[in-house]
Amino acid sequence: MTESLTLYTNPMSRGRIARWMLEEVGCSYDTVLLDYGTTMKGADYLAINPMGKVPAIKHGDTVVTEAAAICAYLADAFPDAGLAPPPGNAKRGPYYRWLFFGAGPVEAAATAKSLGLLAPAERAANAGYGTFDDVLKTLETAASSASPYLCGEQFTAADVYLGAQIGWGMMFGTIEKRPAFEDYYARIAERPAAKRAADLDDALMAQVQPQPQAS
Repeated sequence: MTESLTLYTNPMSRGRIARWMLEEVGCSYDTVLLDYGTTMKGADYLAINPMGKVPAIKHGDTVVTEAAAICAYLADAFPDAGLAPPPGNAKRGPYYRWLFFGAGPVEAAATAKSLGLLAPAERAANAGYGTFDDVLKTLETAASSASPYLCGEQFTAADVYLGAQIGWGMMFGTIEKRPAFEDYYARIAERPAAKRAADLDDALMAQVQPQPQAS
C-alpha cells in the first residue's frame, strides 16, 4: 500500500505499542503528537477518534483506533513484513488467541488491579477475565512456551501487543516479575524495531504535558 500513514500518539500512552508495530512493519509514517486534555480532546482529533484517546492511525482514508486493532490492521496491510500467519495457516488461531487475550483479559485485569477494583472471588464469574490469578497463569503458559514467540518461530503482532502488556505490567507492578515473563520480554525488547520505537518516543517526552491526575 502506498497511501500516506499517520500515527496520532503521546509517548506516555499505549501509542508506544502502535509505534513499535509501525517500526516492525518498516513503513514510512508521520507522527502527530497530542497532549492530554487539550489537543487530544480538540475538535480536529475528535473527528478521528471520538473517544479522544490515543493511539490512532490514519492510512489513506482508513482510520483505526485501539492498539490491538492497529497491530492487527498493520500486520494485514503490510503482509511482506511477516507479522501475521496467513489465513488458513495453523498458526492463525494461536495468533488471534494471544493477540486478543492481551486486549481482553490481560488489559482488563491489569487495569482493575491498578485501580484496586478486581472482582471479588464470589463475583469472578461475572468478570470477563475471571480471576487475576487465572489470567497470570494463562499468560505464563504463553510466555513459557519452548518456542521463542507466541506463534512458534514467527514473531508476530501478537508478540508486540501482548509483549508490551507484559513489559508495562512488570514496570508498574500489575504483573509479577516471574522468570517466564522476564525472559520473554527481554527477548522481544532486544528487537531493533523495539529499540527504535523506544528511542523515538523517549525523544518526544520533553515535548508533552503530563497526563492530568484526577482530583
